[in-house]
Amino acid sequence: MNLYVGCAQWTHAAWPQPSRDKLRSYASWCNAVESNTTFYATPSRSSVENWAAQTPADFRFVVKLPQVITHERRLNNVDAELRAFLAAIEPLGPRNHAVWIQLPAAFAPTDLGALAAFLHQAPREHRYAVEVRHRDFFDDPRAATNLERVLARANAEWIPFDTGTLFARRPTSLAERDAWMKKPRVTRRTRALTGHPIVRYIGRDSAAETVDGWAYLVDLVVTWLSEGRSPTIFLHTPDNAEALNLARHFHTTVAAAVPTLTPLPNPIEPDPPTLF
Repeated sequence: MNLYVGCAQWTHAAWPQPSRDKLRSYASWCNAVESNTTFYATPSRSSVENWAAQTPADFRFVVKLPQVITHERRLNNVDAELRAFLAAIEPLGPRNHAVWIQLPAAFAPTDLGALAAFLHQAPREHRYAVEVRHRDFFDDPRAATNLERVLARANAEWIPFDTGTLFARRPTSLAERDAWMKKPRVTRRTRALTGHPIVRYIGRDSAAETVDGWAYLVDLVVTWLSEGRSPTIFLHTPDNAEALNLARHFHTTVAAAVPTLTPLPNPIEPDPPTLF
């Protein structure tokens, strides 16, 4: 039984990190991370080898497929690109928790055939998790059911992006306003399809509002753990300055209800100040 928590990145100017090996430092705070950089291009194998070298074997990456696969080709005729990507991330070994298929908002229920074909042909040695943003998947029960059926055939998970706390009231800062313009406003989902549910949660600038908003998620994770699932929760804020501390706080809150939970590691101290 394990709970994975993390952020949308492994480095931030506001975080207490050393000047080098920032991923190693991050991995001493959290046990999972969203690998968003892979959306822009397939990483080099040497870069992935470096990621693996800086993280323990029980650390988990959720690696996003490149945009050429999901957004440009819309999952069609991408066998070569997918295999090149999977070969590049092979050095992660067991650290590769799931291949994250984030689909564009224009990917509608009528496009489910492309997703079904993609998942059917995808190599089975990997776990897959899908994030959709078209409103019909959240507002139309038939569309949601059809998506769940497609995912169930491949034992794939549906990744919800919970923006309820963010949109609970109007933005009060530039960061919140930017998040309001970019993040999807969709109905909250609480249903896990597999033994490895993944939730992306974004709060507000206020840590107190962020914590108040995740109360339901703490209860949900406790339930999932009691069912033998191993959930992964990614904590976001509009500027992510407090996301690292909030991720650890979330884990601590769940651990208070589940004392047998595997603890997080002890954070590495940042570099001491120098004179030069």
